[in-house]
Amino acid sequence: MTVHFIGAGPGAADLLTLRGRDIIASCPVCLYAGSLVPKEILSHCPKDAKIINTAPMDLDSIIAEIKQADQKGLDIARLHSGDLSLWSAMGEQLRRLRAEGIAVTITPGVPSFAAAAAALGHELTLPGLAQSVILTRTPGRASSMPENETLENFAKTGATLAIHLSIHNLSNTVAQLTPFYGAHCPVAIVFRASWPDQQIIRSDLGRIERDMPEGIERTALILVGPALNAEGFEESCLYASDYDRRFRPQSADSPFASGGER
Repeated sequence: MTVHFIGAGPGAADLLTLRGRDIIASCPVCLYAGSLVPKEILSHCPKDAKIINTAPMDLDSIIAEIKQADQKGLDIARLHSGDLSLWSAMGEQLRRLRAEGIAVTITPGVPSFAAAAAALGHELTLPGLAQSVILTRTPGRASSMPENETLENFAKTGATLAIHLSIHNLSNTVAQLTPFYGAHCPVAIVFRASWPDQQIIRSDLGRIERDMPEGIERTALILVGPALNAEGFEESCLYASDYDRRFRPQSADSPFASGGER
């Protein structure tokens, strides 16, 4: 028996990996985070599968369901939204399951920040402007933040920030970032990225609070950084006509001319 942790993607039912789909189809038991995983994904479950919404359950109850399936030799598809490496609470489940000697696998999913960037039509790392993306959040009831993981510290880098689970804390976020990025730094808020009711709000740090519509209190990602609306950025060397590279050597003297390595 194996518990298959599967990243179910950001919301759109077709943003699911083929591996994830096939594992779901092979499992007689499915535990899914019903508050965020679209029910359309459950259509891949076998016709007679036992399907359990874990949204109202605590960790002990979830592990109890898994142990029951383990005793029956039944594989489980354990669905979480987005990608499992980010704020999925998978870690605490893995720790308990490994202590019980229950086998697990992990299948990654499309993260929400990638879906948000696609919705915006932007690359988040532009030459000369930003070559790093910082995925972070602000403190919440479920999780505090380590002492050095502050918005101010991240803002000092000038990187593109993807701030999760923090739309309720927008005012403090703006106050902490403005001294480093400036009031004219672009901001984009993507509500329910890739879902049918997706909304995009584009503004800057000086105006975003005023521009926010009412009713967006959760499931929204805040993106901040100069790469969000830049037009005058440098082009990378990768596709430059004179760039010497393995698949396009520029001369007979190139180290790549005879299949050499960098």
